[in-house]
Amino acid sequence: MNITEVRVKLVDENGENERLLGFCSITFDNAFVVRDLKIIGGPKGYFVAMPSRKLMDRCLGCGFKNQMRARFCNACGGRLDENRGLRVAEGRPKLHADIAHPIHAGCREQIQQSVIDAFLLEREKAKLPGYVSNYDDIDHDFEPAHFGGAESEFNRPSRGHSAPAAPRGGASTFRSQGARQVGYRFPAE
Repeated sequence: MNITEVRVKLVDENGENERLLGFCSITFDNAFVVRDLKIIGGPKGYFVAMPSRKLMDRCLGCGFKNQMRARFCNACGGRLDENRGLRVAEGRPKLHADIAHPIHAGCREQIQQSVIDAFLLEREKAKLPGYVSNYDDIDHDFEPAHFGGAESEFNRPSRGHSAPAAPRGGASTFRSQGARQVGYRFPAE
């Protein structure tokens, strides 16, 4: 496994969370991207936090999903048990779960070193006049070579079939649901 690209977006240092220094995405073997890693400044130096999601649990009264931090159900208003959910070693509740993470320490070190090196380089670039982050264009440049060609299975007419049908919301909804990410080319663009 090789890290072939790291894109960093710096966070304003005057923001509300002074420990959060940036976000990044990493690409493995020019084939797989992991987004939303966080670059955090800690007491022992820089730390890379993996992408995570907030943990949820269900209200015992109505079954509605609530965040673990909630004290009352967002649907029925019933009081939620404050001791519910998993606990970490210090006894506090576990509020987040990693979406993607390395399995062993060697992989974590490789990712962390690549991200920190890219972060330090991006900070130096940001000092130059006319600096523009390349992190923001990550959603707009996804079109692998095998999807973008004239004979792509997504943009050539199939045998007796038309283009994929748009969902109930119409073509604009279909476009907003990521049709570009699978390489579909819309006519007259």
